[in-house]
Amino acid sequence: MAHYKLILAYDGTDFLGFQRQSDGRTVQAVLESALRNIGWNGASISGAGRTDTGVHAIGQVVGFAFEWSHSPENLRDAINANLPPDVAVRSAEVVGDDFHPRYSAVSRTYEYRLYFDGIRNPLKERYAWRIWPQFEIGLVEESAAKLSGIHDFSAFGTAPKPGGSTIREIFSATWRINKGILVFLISGNSYLYHMVRRLVNYQVEVGHGIRSPDELEHLLREEQAEMVQGLAPARGLYLKEIRYPV
Repeated sequence: MAHYKLILAYDGTDFLGFQRQSDGRTVQAVLESALRNIGWNGASISGAGRTDTGVHAIGQVVGFAFEWSHSPENLRDAINANLPPDVAVRSAEVVGDDFHPRYSAVSRTYEYRLYFDGIRNPLKERYAWRIWPQFEIGLVEESAAKLSGIHDFSAFGTAPKPGGSTIREIFSATWRINKGILVFLISGNSYLYHMVRRLVNYQVEVGHGIRSPDELEHLLREEQAEMVQGLAPARGLYLKEIRYPV
């Protein structure tokens, strides 16, 4: 029996997140149903990240064991033929028995998209956060530059397990503009619950002059700092890429 690694893309709008739940539509449940339609009888797939309700993915990674007698490309196509339009397998490959989508990962990159407009645009607003009034990108760039390194992010999220560490390492955090969309890219070893969305909302407040970029340094130094209020909407967040040892 071979072990497979899939890279998934999905529109998270109509999913209650990635992880299977007792009630409600999730990416994991939909994918496992598609696999069973082609003969898989495993108990559960493993995922690299548990994206929340409404969060999208470009590079979600899953792994599972399967007795499949055809090529990985055939497996990709067979699964896609059984998936709904809002989720797709982008690639499939055979990996070693010791591969685990979550525990083998060395970095995770998220992308958050927003745009400036005084009037809502339904075609954009499904996949990005509309911001008004506009602010200078230099203001949020100043905040993002302070995020790299090892810090206590307790002001921006909670640990996945009660009592778990809130210290995380961020490898890079930048803002860029791409075709009228302002994009925040952040790469780190792992994240706290709601950490990226809180960081985005915080930086937007910096952009609007509600907060000072200098306050961020204090929050990252203070152990178990009081939680910063405000979450950027889920619709602008994308799990972009998971990297593994070469």
